[in-house]
Parts: sequence; structure tokens; C-alpha cells
Amino acid sequence: MSFDKYIRQEHYDEMFDENGDCRSTYEQMRKKLNGLSDKKLFQLQHSTEKAQISMGMTFNVYHDSKGVEKILHLDLVPRIISAQEWQVIEEGLQQRIKAVNLFLDDIYNDQKIFKDKVIPSEVVLSSSDYLKPCIGLKPPKGIWSHISGSDIVRDQNGKFYVLEDNLRCPSGVSYLLENREIIKQAFPELFSSLGVRPVSEYPSMLLNMLQYMSEESNPTVAVLTPGIYNSAYFEHSYLAQQMGVELVTGPDLMVKNKRVYMQTTKGLEPVHALYRRIDDTFMDPTVFNPDSMLGVPGLFEAYKAGNIVIANAPGTGVADDKAVYTYMPKIIKYYLNEDPIIENVPTYMCSEKDDLAYVLENIEELVVKETNAAGGYGMLIGPKADKEEHEKFRKLLRANPRNYIAQPTLSLSTVPTLSNEGFAPRHVDLRPYVVYGEKIDVLPGALTRVALVKDSLVVNSSQGGGSKDTWVLFE
Repeated sequence: MSFDKYIRQEHYDEMFDENGDCRSTYEQMRKKLNGLSDKKLFQLQHSTEKAQISMGMTFNVYHDSKGVEKILHLDLVPRIISAQEWQVIEEGLQQRIKAVNLFLDDIYNDQKIFKDKVIPSEVVLSSSDYLKPCIGLKPPKGIWSHISGSDIVRDQNGKFYVLEDNLRCPSGVSYLLENREIIKQAFPELFSSLGVRPVSEYPSMLLNMLQYMSEESNPTVAVLTPGIYNSAYFEHSYLAQQMGVELVTGPDLMVKNKRVYMQTTKGLEPVHALYRRIDDTFMDPTVFNPDSMLGVPGLFEAYKAGNIVIANAPGTGVADDKAVYTYMPKIIKYYLNEDPIIENVPTYMCSEKDDLAYVLENIEELVVKETNAAGGYGMLIGPKADKEEHEKFRKLLRANPRNYIAQPTLSLSTVPTLSNEGFAPRHVDLRPYVVYGEKIDVLPGALTRVALVKDSLVVNSSQGGGSKDTWVLFE
């Protein structure tokens, strides 16, 4: 199938430049795809879907009334990132997560950033994710956010921006790892000749970090999942299996004398480190949400006593708040005395009077987001919405401005994607994964999420998006 009918749009296209010439990183890929017949390409695409189903790579969409499990559609055409481009991403994320950890440690302890009037204290303290029980906490080795997945986009000039930070339980890494196995089999010679950096070390990176965080000489690690009905359960079970550790739910654990134990057929066994995939407030019903059936009574006390490592640390979610995100450039400057390597997308804080007035007046051109929502929920894309939706959001903004931010409608970059009509440009974002233990490691690959609908800017899997394998080159 050739690219003769491929219509490059005004957006930054990662494969073709503004003159329609193929960028050097994609030249071998272009030749390979051009040499395949339409029939062969669609056969390969069908095979990827069969492979996903056989691997159990499914997820639930909570708002889908059919209640069926779906596969995260994997597009056949990988996204290719040069070594030079990746270096910017890697250094930018290492800088960002370092600053985030210093920020979290400060706001739960000395609160110097408020005293120095760098950011308004009410922005942080009014967040529903700022947890008062965590005030005074000192996590093991001073690390709060061990696993993060910031979302990165490119504008029409190809410049990278951080769109938002994900520091609670960032999902998607299992799809990244399985996508690689599937696409590598589709293009084995190309994968080898291009020199693509491997991603298979992620489970060992994760396990090494969890073991490093514990003071025990031979720590027992477990993955804490909400259970089989969670949309990301495949990932929880996959990571536990890949690390060779137990997958547990709240009822599998108990706390005795401020120590955490796992109930097994051989009796109680101690657990020293938990990779938890449940939100802060569901972790311990005796401290947070008393109605939680997912957590472990006494877990927080065991954590405060230093008898269990929890990744990410309780309280980390406040740095996920999109209102806090707005201040990330100031946070980086304050703690590191550096300018951000990767800038934020320009953002309007609706709690600021002038910003709110601007957003209300220009809502048709902006993307409005709930500060505490994720997965594409609680969002308005102004240019795609009708007058009724604009008015609905104007009312929401006036009623609770702290709950919203707004950003320009970014012209997200595009990557060729296989559609029923052939190759077509589709918008993408990028979610790299960062593991912070003995050092800050950025996995040399990422989950590229792709909007499968023509002209759509919504890439979230929960909103019908798909994914691509992401090839980071050695050179």
C-alpha cells in the first residue's frame, strides 16, 4: 500500500515534513509499507487484534451500557522517535519528577513554597487530593512518586509540551510492553535494522525499585489491585506475573502490630512493599474513606511506622491536580533553580478572576478540563461542542471556578494510521513511564495513544482511542 493518496494536514506530521518529503527516521518504514499489498497489510492488522485477544489485553469502559470488555486497538504503523528527540523527553521528565518530589515533601511538611508566596496555598490545600493524614509524613528514602506517566504532546511546530501529569496510578504500561511484542513480530527485520531500544526491562526496573525502597534484605513485594472488575485489571495481573510477585486484593491482606501480612495457604506471610493500584482514599477505611471495601484496615499506620513501602506514597495525588499542574514551571524554578526543559501547555486558571473572564468569553476556542478528572471525562473541547454544551460549561465554571482549567485547542501532531481507506493522519499523544528509586529511570519507549476517528483530538482509550508501538532509536 503506497502513501500516494496520503493527505498531510496542516498539523505537524511525524512521518512527512511540510514539503511532503519523508523524514529520515521513517524512510525505512515508508519503503517497507510501500512494498506491502493492501491485502497483506490488513491481514497483519487483523493478526495484531487476534494476538491482543489471545493475550487477554482487554479493558472495561465504565460508561458503556453493554458492559463488554474491549481490546485497546493497536495500529500496525509504529511511531518512531529519534535519539535526539528522546533525549529532550528523558531529561525533561527527570527534571520534572525530581521537582515534583521536592514539592510533595515540602507541602506535607515545612510548606516553604507557601511561605515564600511562590504559589497560593489555597490552590493546594483546597484540592480534594491533599490528604491531611499525610501531613508530617516522611516516605522511605524521601521519595513520594515512584511511578509516573506524564502525557506529552507536540504542537504544529513539532515542539514537545507536557499536557498533564499522572502520579496516582498511571496505567497503560502493560499495553506498551505487549504492543512491542506484537509489532516486533510484524516487522522483525525492520525492527532490527533501525536499532530500536528495548522496553522489556520495565518489570525488572519496577521490581528493583520496590526492593530498593524496602529496608529488608530480601523483601516480599506484592501488587495491590481493586480486583477483576477494575478497567486496568489486565495490567495489574500482567505486571505481577512479569515481576514474579503476588497479586493481592484488600481482603488478602491484614495488619497485625503495625505490620502487613498476606494470607496464604501456608498461613500469614509478611509483605514489605506494595505497588498499589487503588486510589489513596480507598487504601485504608480506618483513615480515609470508611466505606471502602478495597483497602486494608491499619495499612496507613503500618506505613507511618515504616514497616511497609507503598508506591506511590499516600498523598501523591495532589500533584496530579490540574490546578497544581498550572504552577509546575514555578515549582521547577523554585526547587531546582532551572527553567522547564519541557514546557507546560499554556493554561488558564479559572479560579483567577481575569482568567475566568477570558475563558467564559472564548469558551468556543478552548479545551476546558475538570482539575480532578482523568480519562477524558469532565472535559469540553470548545471547537467540537455545540452552543448548548458551551452554556452548560459556562454555568459549571461560574458555580465552581476552582474545579476547572482551560487550555488552547492544541494542534496535536499526527502519525500515519491504517484506516479502511488506507493510510491516514491521526492525532497522537505520548505517555512515557518514569520509575524513581535509586535513580530516575525513563523507560526508552512510551505508550502512544491515537485518536482513531478522523480529526478527533481525544486519544483516551475510555473515549474510543487506540494505541501504537513507540520505537525509540539508539541513534
